[in-house]
Amino acid sequence: MLDRVQTTLVQAWNQRGALARALWPVSVLYGLLWGIRRQLYQMQVLRSHRVKALVIVVGNVITGGAGKTPTVVALVRHLQRRGLAVGVVSRGYGRKRDECLEVLPQSHPSEVGDEPLLLQRALTVPVFVARDRHAAATALLAKYAQTQVIVADDGLQHYALYRDLEVCVFDDRGYGNGWLLPAGPLREPWPHRPCAQAGQTDRQWMTLHTGTRPAFQGYTANRSLADFAIGSEGQTVSLESLRIGSAKPLLAMAGIGQPDAFFDMLRAKGVPLEKTVALPDHYAFDSLSRTEYGRYSIICTEKDAIKLWEIEPTALAVPLELDISAGFFETLDSHLTELFAARLSSTHGHQTT
Repeated sequence: MLDRVQTTLVQAWNQRGALARALWPVSVLYGLLWGIRRQLYQMQVLRSHRVKALVIVVGNVITGGAGKTPTVVALVRHLQRRGLAVGVVSRGYGRKRDECLEVLPQSHPSEVGDEPLLLQRALTVPVFVARDRHAAATALLAKYAQTQVIVADDGLQHYALYRDLEVCVFDDRGYGNGWLLPAGPLREPWPHRPCAQAGQTDRQWMTLHTGTRPAFQGYTANRSLADFAIGSEGQTVSLESLRIGSAKPLLAMAGIGQPDAFFDMLRAKGVPLEKTVALPDHYAFDSLSRTEYGRYSIICTEKDAIKLWEIEPTALAVPLELDISAGFFETLDSHLTELFAARLSSTHGHQTT
């Protein structure tokens, strides 16, 4: 039932049809509450808290998967190549516990969330989760004091943690019908404007399009699947071998924001899918029917594999690769140079915030 409601809403968000118009009064209330909260931060009734590291928030203004987590991976790897010590903080959506935790390789996704665990295993950097991102960043720095840059996975609308730079990610949906939730897909009004507390300016944010049809000006990135899949023991299997033939028919599962995009990319790689199963984002897989799907070889995303391998260790995960334009990183590096210089100046007493 919940899946059908979600599917209906996603379809309604593409245009300003009857359902979207019926929900528009609720979106007006949502926008009013969002505006009041934002104004409280700008008036410093509510406070954004700095930490002793530069903070880059990677998020989106549109609900659903837009390529945020692959962007975090690419961003962290770029920062590491620059020789910077990097950490990651996240809320850990879907986890059963709310306290601040460090994500370790052996952590369970129900405790820390699937995306933070994926990031920790892929990047081997400190990763902390907490509902309050400032608490997560503080805990990370308390244990890893050498950290120079903290990348926040999501949290564009979480103002409690002061951010030095924002990266807003879009896919081919653009900003949909342009309306706020629940009449549209937007979490906040577009165009996005950084919260003005403590000197935030428009210069401190960047837009990245991970789709093939950018709706407006910004940097671009090409999303594609790797030419191989990964097994639960770390072994790799070429997609070409799956194209040639498999002992069982292939079934693709995806519990992500845009499951059809994953299926389409598999088909574009020539992978012969007999069946596809679209599941809600962050699906737990604990109710997966082995009887129903036992005759298939299962292919999934890396995020899904974090949980699926516990009950179906033969499943194969196909990594998502993101090729970001060089101009994005050139601008990012320019921002970082200025931000580090400003921090150094502030430390020497020449600048305060």
